[in-house]
Amino acid sequence: MNNLINFKIDGIPVEAQKGETILTVARKHGIYIPTMCYISKTTPCASCRMCVVEAEGVEGFVLSCNTPPTEGVEITTNTPELENERTNIMKLYDVNHPLECGVCDKSGECDLQNKSLEFGIATQNFSARDQARKIENWGVINYDPALCILCEKCVHVCNEVIGDDAIEVKFGGYSSTIIPKNSDTLDCTFCGECIAVCPVGALISSNFQYRSNAWELSSIPATCAHCSAGCCLEYETKHLSIDNNEQEIYRVKNNFEFTSLCGAGRFGFDFDNKAKRDANSFELALKAVKNAAAIRFSSMITNEEAHILELLKNKLGIKLFNEDARKFAEFMKAYSSVSGKLHHSGSLDAIKLSDAAIVIGSRIATDNPGVRYALTTAAKHNGAKIVYAHPMEDVLMQNVTTQLMKYEVGTEEGVMALLASAIVSDADIDESEREFFDDLDLGHICAETNIGEEELSIMMNSFSRAKNRVLIIGNDLIAHERSDNIAKLAAIIEKYSDFSLVIVPREVNTLGVSLINSLDIDEDISDVVGYNAKGDFVISSLEGADMAVPALNQQEGTFVTVDNRVVPTNAAVEFDGYNLNDIANVLEIYKKNTIDYTKELSENSGFKAIGFDDLENFLSPMGYDIRGYLLDEVTCKSDGKLEEIDDLPEFNGTIIYHADPVLQFNNYTNSSAQLAKDNFLRGSAQFSVAARISDGDSVEITFGSTTIKREFKLDRELKGTVALNPTFDMSMNAGRYRFEKSKIVRAM
Repeated sequence: MNNLINFKIDGIPVEAQKGETILTVARKHGIYIPTMCYISKTTPCASCRMCVVEAEGVEGFVLSCNTPPTEGVEITTNTPELENERTNIMKLYDVNHPLECGVCDKSGECDLQNKSLEFGIATQNFSARDQARKIENWGVINYDPALCILCEKCVHVCNEVIGDDAIEVKFGGYSSTIIPKNSDTLDCTFCGECIAVCPVGALISSNFQYRSNAWELSSIPATCAHCSAGCCLEYETKHLSIDNNEQEIYRVKNNFEFTSLCGAGRFGFDFDNKAKRDANSFELALKAVKNAAAIRFSSMITNEEAHILELLKNKLGIKLFNEDARKFAEFMKAYSSVSGKLHHSGSLDAIKLSDAAIVIGSRIATDNPGVRYALTTAAKHNGAKIVYAHPMEDVLMQNVTTQLMKYEVGTEEGVMALLASAIVSDADIDESEREFFDDLDLGHICAETNIGEEELSIMMNSFSRAKNRVLIIGNDLIAHERSDNIAKLAAIIEKYSDFSLVIVPREVNTLGVSLINSLDIDEDISDVVGYNAKGDFVISSLEGADMAVPALNQQEGTFVTVDNRVVPTNAAVEFDGYNLNDIANVLEIYKKNTIDYTKELSENSGFKAIGFDDLENFLSPMGYDIRGYLLDEVTCKSDGKLEEIDDLPEFNGTIIYHADPVLQFNNYTNSSAQLAKDNFLRGSAQFSVAARISDGDSVEITFGSTTIKREFKLDRELKGTVALNPTFDMSMNAGRYRFEKSKIVRAM
């Protein structure tokens, strides 16, 4: 069946897909229609009326932003009548707009400036009595209602993409304004996306305000270094002062028309290493590496650095420790043994386009905001049914979750077995796999996991009409002691159903490291060099290192994102010191530049022999991600067998869950000046009673062999006997299962 609609715009024959608007089709064909309130990633605001067009046979003007075309209609985008309409609209927008262009932070990139010039608004024909409007300071965001044109972009993006739904329009005619929703002050995740989409200077970064003109800044395209979403961004830099030509990052921007950033990506940019070249520390580092038994490193490195570490391992005969990437690699190996391929099938775009999704094993809103935004888009635009499976509720997911599956801590293997049994019950699966499901004691597993058969039935009924389904797996499953069998169950679901699968890596380059490095099980041994990790000799971009190296915003290189996409990143500011490649060169592993290794990344893992400077790094005019390339699919031997479900563990007593708060991910975000540092142990009233502690108590928390001190904060939004313990301010194995039995006592 042909769903294409044929019509003409300005005499040009065009085609529209079902659901496309006149404006969308015009943009696809490079036909200009002016807008002030339109943004591609939300539903039309339809508040500015600048996008009006004429449609043959229709009386009056038509809003192109929210009107789909009909077969054979002829659209005209520019006539004297349309020009007059748009000019008058711009005159109304300019009424009493403060003449602050000389100091306004939006000047030079302001839609109001641009459109006023475009339509030749040289005089003002309308007037209105002006009124005092209070400037609001909302932390990292300032709002000046006198500059606001009430386009509503900020409201739409906050609700439909971010999911905070934290602001709204207070209607009152000429006194209308943007206000916090159901709160006296702004209560949100402070992603700053409202700043990005604001066409004027009404919403602005409080840190950036009055510090620079837009045209003075240099823009460096890069990739966010804080999580595996791999969001594209631009670092904007400028010299510090007239007397100091050293470059500094002043702010971060994104292509807000199609992409979004969380607050850590937007405001947590000041983690560059300011240490200077130290020849003595370099000699000590060389000696430490030559005598090392192992190098322990984090996944917050580029693919090229990971490749150098692999070369060092092979040359020196040392071990490589990275539990985060090793656990991920083991999970993917088990997955591949059933799926017969190396990479999962899903992506952030698959989530955005989905109408049914299951999220399991992750506090996804803070673990990976990019996934949260994709889920919010699916829920708001597609009416997606979203099942959130986790032992703890998350208030940040309440706006989009349609069903909460609250399972017992540690029972993830049982929950995955229940999900797989329900999803592939009618599928044509192998005999051995059918035997596995036939032998499942569903009643027992339901009782142990606390997931009832009725809940599974409700889920399947809600998914019955869905056409685009996705299963999203988080770190709690990857780090679980039964991760191998969990991975095989995930592969079964992907293989025998219409679910695409997204396996969410924990760190920015967990996936890349897992593909590049042959990793050893971490051991407590001596002579370990730490590379951005703990060790007897530490080489790091963090403060206090024995030898300093550049941070990720000071390097060229690549990451592999959750989308299985290899993306480039660039140096925003210089680093005056040594790097890992300098050490490798002395040890006779020679390349002039670290990025010379980009084209040598293993094709057996799906990488392509493309040099760094040959990688594309942009979004298309319609928002398609052209950065880097997608990993090639790699066929694997498919001989994995499902194992019998193990006895499900019990977690009793005071349980903590290692989860970072909004805006925090790691030691780098912890060093950022603008990001809030909520390092409390947060628990419910029920947890407080069980642990015999009170709000404000200083407590000692012991888990495993580790003891830390924190202040306890009673959180009314939490329920149950599990407390949230942040890890961004401590060095912790990112590959460990995040739920832990703990001993908590008041600190004396």
